[in-house]
Amino acid sequence: MRPALLVLNVGSSSLKFSLFSILNADDLKLVFQGQVQILDEIFKFSVKNNENKILLEKSLPSQKDLHKKAQVFALNTLLDYLKEHITDYTICAAGHRVVHGGETFTAPTILNPQILAELEKFTPLAPLHQPYNLEGIRALNEFMPKLFQVACFDTAFHATQPDIAQAYALPDDISSIPIKRYGFHGLSYEYIAQVAPHYLGSSEAEGKIIVAHLGHGASMCAMRNRQSIATTMGFTALEGLPMGTRCGNLDPGIILYLLHNGMSVEAITELLYTRSGLLGVSNISGDVRTLLSSPKPSAKKAIDLFIYRIQRELGALVAALEGLDSFIFTAGIGEHSPKIRARVCEKVNWLSLLIDDEANQNNELKISKKNSKISVWVIPTNEEWIIGQHTLNLWKNSKDSV
Repeated sequence: MRPALLVLNVGSSSLKFSLFSILNADDLKLVFQGQVQILDEIFKFSVKNNENKILLEKSLPSQKDLHKKAQVFALNTLLDYLKEHITDYTICAAGHRVVHGGETFTAPTILNPQILAELEKFTPLAPLHQPYNLEGIRALNEFMPKLFQVACFDTAFHATQPDIAQAYALPDDISSIPIKRYGFHGLSYEYIAQVAPHYLGSSEAEGKIIVAHLGHGASMCAMRNRQSIATTMGFTALEGLPMGTRCGNLDPGIILYLLHNGMSVEAITELLYTRSGLLGVSNISGDVRTLLSSPKPSAKKAIDLFIYRIQRELGALVAALEGLDSFIFTAGIGEHSPKIRARVCEKVNWLSLLIDDEANQNNELKISKKNSKISVWVIPTNEEWIIGQHTLNLWKNSKDSV
């Protein structure tokens, strides 16, 4: 039996998973990956191999009364599949994406009941993610109680930001949880930082880089020496760019206004996290693909606002870096939407950032012209691989210490 590790990313509407074979002490090979989509009472299960070929795609029977235990059902579905199809492997460890680690957890951490209790405290700061991340950990622990489990945090990569970049202009003594700019999408940025020398070359990879993680959730990160020095998200994953359903930057006076006019905290939370962003502006969809294909003026307005905010934040991050050497697009929109990339770049040609239209349309890795002073790249992210590597290292070290 060959050793393997499982990587889980449990959210409110899906359970994404990857199984990696442990080839040796330092190397992983993807066996397969997939997800269980949780849409109302309908569950869709799909699995692809390491060549992206579909191994399984099916809808599961309607599951009623599973609002709070949908993740348990999804995980049970996955484990049943594993028992039937991975008879050559033994799962030795599992790694989990956990969105918020606060100020305490700035590195991958071996899980136990005490750690889980600490992580619960950050649920109000990431209500769309944290409770589901933790539910997945508990569910897996229920099915495999002796399994070695690791939490990897989206906030951890940004712990290298200077104190001034993390500060808000608020008193220090107003909360038991430090109110500061934690930043998110750190696992994605960490992967890009690791692979940057392979694409950009060793010297350029250590320079001034801005990475745009553009997906349903969107943010940007300024790096120097492959470390985060500034990012667009802050205390929660609401700040920064407008996203699929999240508002992005907002005058806090708007919240006070809504409260004074009778809107409840719960209603405001729902508004900011699930009814705003591209969906709220367009009143059509939070999906960029849908909006780009729509003739409606509200769809154009949503895309225009998205582009404008990216360009504005890009300017701010260039200022924080005091220059720019490379600009990298990643995540779903960043990797697959030439139209968005072109529109972002066309308004910042004052930086002498010039893209090659043909390379951009073909989704090539390097899309800048030869005479562009700033290189522009499209680099696929791989958060699961980063989680797998961290989990492997901690599992290996725990064995060595016994």
